[in-house]
Amino acid sequence: MDRLPTYPRKSLPPRGGERPDWLKMHWPGGPTYLATQRTVRSQGLHTVCEEARCPNRGECWEQGTATFLLLGDVCTRACGFCNIATGRPGVVDPEEPARVAEAVAAMGLRHAVLTAVTRDDLPDGGASIYAASVRAIRDRSPGCTVELLISDLAGDDAALQTVLAARPEILNHNVETVPRLYGRVRPKAVYARSLALLRRAKELEPTGITKSGLMVGLGETQDELEAVFADLRAANVDVLTVGQYLRPSAWHLPVARYYELGEYAALRETALGLGFRRVEAGPFVRSSYHAREQVSALRTPVIQASRLPIRHA
Repeated sequence: MDRLPTYPRKSLPPRGGERPDWLKMHWPGGPTYLATQRTVRSQGLHTVCEEARCPNRGECWEQGTATFLLLGDVCTRACGFCNIATGRPGVVDPEEPARVAEAVAAMGLRHAVLTAVTRDDLPDGGASIYAASVRAIRDRSPGCTVELLISDLAGDDAALQTVLAARPEILNHNVETVPRLYGRVRPKAVYARSLALLRRAKELEPTGITKSGLMVGLGETQDELEAVFADLRAANVDVLTVGQYLRPSAWHLPVARYYELGEYAALRETALGLGFRRVEAGPFVRSSYHAREQVSALRTPVIQASRLPIRHA
């Protein structure tokens, strides 16, 4: 069967919209950054750092860390905020978990973050590859902790159990935005389904760490944000990330507004007041931001809040 057309990053028009000066960053190109890049390339792997144009790529790669993108680089969904290509993905590579584990070992990681494109074309949504990757990392790098950022797995409970059976230290699934905006931000996702997945993950692994995140600047209100925070806490989510939506290109959803730095501090305090164990809130915060520190912090009973990340151009 012929593949549907895909829309890779290189075909997109230039990014639209002007950003405040303090939201502009420079990419470093130090030796550790370049070594990380070579390791990823040599294993034929994809990273969400590159595919999603993460603003923290320079910082993370210079520290020798990366978020690996499983199951190829073509997604079956077309979210309005995401820079990953959309179309019909290729076949699943059964050797991918081994190659990811080899890259983790070569980079000497103590904490690995794995995510994947959404694969609605697969019976288990890719759950078996998530699980195999965790096991491969544990075999190759004993002591390395793992965070999985998973899709909603189409609400399949058996697929979720497959993922959790691999015992990742953190199970992350992002709700991304407020329910009112799902129709244009996440048209193939369902807010209630995402909440149900997070709630069920905690039921299946009560001592496991669960995590979710949102973007701001898409047109949501303060009341809507606080309602989502409350929903996530009702689902016993432990960790919350909140960051500014940055428009990847003129084809993507426009930025409704840029949040001021002080607003992130207020959102963080609101979230901590609801009982989250850890909150990362700032303009450049993404799902895997400070991921290694989160594992270390949450192994203690102390409730902690991250410092507000402020960057200068």
